[in-house]
Amino acid sequence: MEERYHPKKIEEKWQRIWEEKNSFRVTEDPRLPKYYLLEMFPYPSGRIHMGHVRNYSIGDVVARYKKMRGFNVLHPMGWDAFGLPAENAAIERGVHPAKWTTENIAYMRDQLKQMGFSYDWDREVATCEPGYYRWNQWIFLKMYERGLAYKKMSSVNWCPSCETVLANEQVITREVTNIPLCWRCDTSVATKELEQWFFRITAYAEELLRDLDQLAGWPEKVLLMQRNWIGRSEGAEFDLPVEGRPDLKIRVFTTRPDTAFGMTYAVLAPDHPLVDRLVAGAGERAEVERFRSEVLKQSEQERTAEDRPKRGLRLSVQVVNPFNRAAIPLFIADYVLTTYGTGAIMAVPGEDQRDWDFAKAHGLDIIETVKRPPDWTGEAYTGDGIKINSGFLDGLTVAEAKRRAIDWLVERGLGEAKVNYRLRDWGISRQRYWGTPIPIIYCDSCGIVPVPEKDLPVTLPPDVPFTGKGGSPLREDELFLKVICPKCMGVARRETDTMDTFVDSSWYFLRYLSPKLDSAPFDPDKAGYWMAVDQYIGGVEHAVMHLLYARFFTKVVRDLGLTKVGEPFTNLLTQGMVCKETYRCEEHDWLFPEDLAGSEKEGWRCPRCDAPVRQGRVEKMSKSKKNIVDPEQLITYYGADTARLFALFAAPPEKDLEWSDQGVEGAYRFLTRLWRFVHQHRDVLVRARGDIEQGEVPPQFKELRRIIHRTIKRVTDDIEGRFHFNTAIAAIMELLNALGQVVRDGSEWKGEAPLVKGGLETIVTLLYPFVPHAASELWESLGHQTGLEEVRWPFYSPEALEEEQLLIVVQVDGRVRGKITVPADAGKDHIEAEALADPRVKSFLAGRAIQRVIQVPRKLVNIVLEGRTE
Repeated sequence: MEERYHPKKIEEKWQRIWEEKNSFRVTEDPRLPKYYLLEMFPYPSGRIHMGHVRNYSIGDVVARYKKMRGFNVLHPMGWDAFGLPAENAAIERGVHPAKWTTENIAYMRDQLKQMGFSYDWDREVATCEPGYYRWNQWIFLKMYERGLAYKKMSSVNWCPSCETVLANEQVITREVTNIPLCWRCDTSVATKELEQWFFRITAYAEELLRDLDQLAGWPEKVLLMQRNWIGRSEGAEFDLPVEGRPDLKIRVFTTRPDTAFGMTYAVLAPDHPLVDRLVAGAGERAEVERFRSEVLKQSEQERTAEDRPKRGLRLSVQVVNPFNRAAIPLFIADYVLTTYGTGAIMAVPGEDQRDWDFAKAHGLDIIETVKRPPDWTGEAYTGDGIKINSGFLDGLTVAEAKRRAIDWLVERGLGEAKVNYRLRDWGISRQRYWGTPIPIIYCDSCGIVPVPEKDLPVTLPPDVPFTGKGGSPLREDELFLKVICPKCMGVARRETDTMDTFVDSSWYFLRYLSPKLDSAPFDPDKAGYWMAVDQYIGGVEHAVMHLLYARFFTKVVRDLGLTKVGEPFTNLLTQGMVCKETYRCEEHDWLFPEDLAGSEKEGWRCPRCDAPVRQGRVEKMSKSKKNIVDPEQLITYYGADTARLFALFAAPPEKDLEWSDQGVEGAYRFLTRLWRFVHQHRDVLVRARGDIEQGEVPPQFKELRRIIHRTIKRVTDDIEGRFHFNTAIAAIMELLNALGQVVRDGSEWKGEAPLVKGGLETIVTLLYPFVPHAASELWESLGHQTGLEEVRWPFYSPEALEEEQLLIVVQVDGRVRGKITVPADAGKDHIEAEALADPRVKSFLAGRAIQRVIQVPRKLVNIVLEGRTE
């Protein structure tokens, strides 16, 4: 073994050994407990980033640890390979998306292998391969058969830059501007009417909501986000007759039927189907069309934002409130959507702030139907109270009145109890090329015809023009577009929309179970062994997109009889972001440490104007902010193990990790120190034989043995379930310090070399999941023939953890004045006597009377003097 630590040489050696031995290849083994560990797979953008390093290092620690604990560990990797960036690259660079994606996958695969992650690469999948997306199409057809896939006209979110539809979950809103933006390119999103394909995820809304209660291993914030997104609301639906039009009734949904006596107007969504039947004359029709066109330029997020004015247009007709027979005005307004409830609302400004704002703007009546608290100074009141101005509901509580109002509607045949959800069906149509073709054919004679299963996959044509204009190039490819109808054998055309790429990632964890199977999307027997995923790791930004869709797909394939589980991920860890500190120059705005002149001690200065800079904010690493750190450079200079150790030690996984050059240096120095320690004493350690039991250990070494076993316990507890890798690594560092102290104390330690060797072997074994290359090399250097990937996790002895002596801190009036050592089984009286007898402590008592003595068992004694109040 060389004295110097050469990470590149070591890491290449052990990666080669693991690959030759197929160390991480796994098959089903009913004799072993299974553990399915999965990180969210990456988009093949071309290079891994520090977020990947952190995410996959977290997963690799757990995978290697669980294998050492005797689990049969499945740890696969693949590529979320469809998507707009590849198509945009084709437009900008003149390279086909398939070539761009394949080259990126090859490069990123090599980068991940350089990190030494314990993936079973035999299970690798790429969602852009026909062998994968064939099963997207197969699942689509099965859903179509069951009415879970359907097509309809819809107001959709349209990104003019990407020229494609976005699901509601893919529209984001910046806090500062409150403008809805495309999640991928940050372009302002508009509304557009298009015929689209949908998945009926709302058919599973109640189950998706209910089953959140099963997910005890998920972060509460994610569960809350999903509950809010599904948005279950109970209430009533009933009809508002149109005055003078006995043929027309407007169905409304409300969660507060108790407030119906306070209804002073009603509202339709501008695109509600009844609007055109209600307008009277060309003038009103023109006004309605103008208002509609203005509203359609806005996204749903803009229309429903709480802090923006509510715009409306009053129609010439009125509707009748069935509770009191009053005629009230009817409006169309931008804050009402056809996609929620019935697309029509009864407006009760006394108890709804949106309605209050609208009523104030249009000079409408406001009727209070709940008695306000005496100190109420607000506007609309949404709290509890006693009903007033509400006819037969007067005197009831809000809850009582809700039930009574619904009963009243049902008894008279005017309405019914109803449950609604905020969740909308998932629009999957995308007007782009690089995605799964939707397996549908359009025939003038037969209508919509699903592609027969025997004709799957419908593959993407390889030669199409990428101009960036006019939407999907599939529309221009005659060979793809024209097809024979499988029903009547007449001329027909294919669907040119492709599927949302979130379809690909909604079931990939199942494809890993049998990635080469060509008779089904996955083997049900293998799913019976491996599913559900025991631990899933990824970003919280996917809480209401990928995670919700994956839960939906899992329930669908369960109902298809392919699996028995209804939830895909038993436990979920959402890791924090990787961030970087910035500095502020008043003249040249935000700068990063590597941009600055000077040194940290002398004070950083702006390189452009030499002005001093002040510490600013911490920002997420991103290409757009040009603040990324290239992991490849880090690996080249320091090695993969240093990159892994820093990513795991700098912060707990769920917290944001702030980049630090000093932190990277510190990780490298620790590995170098460990390396040198083993090298310097290798001859003695390799010759050391035997295991010293507690009874044979000289007194001065019993504490070291206790520290070794305590470290095993601490690291095990920190990894198991809690994933506190930073404190686990800190405990290992403390053990190395303890071993170093033993060696520095004198040459006599060589007589106890087996214990020191045991301590080093413990360090190396515990470090293996974190820094597998360095640990494996050190293990071999200590004389072992078996690789660490085949070694079991060490166990601690409860007996060895027992302390013979305790170090007790002694305080006088709350201030530390001394420390005493007492037997571990010493009683309170003995400890108090020792504390009072300690010479240093006695000097602070100075003859003063003692009021009382307080003890914290096994830790502290506080002597409270007379005249002191504690």
